[in-house]
Amino acid sequence: MLSDTTFRIATCLRLGAPSGAPHRCQCGEVVDRLGHHGLSCSRSAGRIARHASINDIIRRALVTAGVPAVLEPNGLARDDGKRPDGMTIMPWKLGRPLVWDATCVDTLAPSHLLSTAGCAGAAAASAENLKRRKYNNLIGSYMFEPFGVETLGPWGPSAHRVVRDISKHLVDSSRDQRAGLYFCQRISIAIQRGNAASVLGTFPIDIDVDEFFDAQ
Repeated sequence: MLSDTTFRIATCLRLGAPSGAPHRCQCGEVVDRLGHHGLSCSRSAGRIARHASINDIIRRALVTAGVPAVLEPNGLARDDGKRPDGMTIMPWKLGRPLVWDATCVDTLAPSHLLSTAGCAGAAAASAENLKRRKYNNLIGSYMFEPFGVETLGPWGPSAHRVVRDISKHLVDSSRDQRAGLYFCQRISIAIQRGNAASVLGTFPIDIDVDEFFDAQ
């Protein structure tokens, strides 16, 4: 499910091991041997693809569970014109459709490190609270659930709740007790692929990445 390079980077990030030789990111910042800069870089190469992949996995899981859903629904824009990531087109709970908005924050970002060092999932929970405030206008008419995850694995409370509910529907519709587990694994793999793309995106263009790995 993962390429050799993606698996290697994911393992290094998990263990805190060097993922490559020091170099200068394309944004101009210096990247140390751990390669953590890529996860929070303003020009992160994996952010958009990871975000799209997570939302597609959620949408497909809902459809598989018999709950049709669409991405970036029209008519639900915030005051700044931005739309949530997805919505079911039939009631989810209490006669209201489910609306979700996903985000993946960097566990090791300087702005999050103090909180994440003290409590696993603190950055994801904070991001979910921020999403709730931004989409406050949807509460009441829709079942809004932010979906916050972190680069190093932790999920926010709302993300856990959404996955638990969707997993139950998947098990009921497929009669496969592992359906929920597979759903969780697909999201986790999407995060790791995004992490790897972000780390690799810091390397200079047109270079042999293996040289940076070998020089660590």
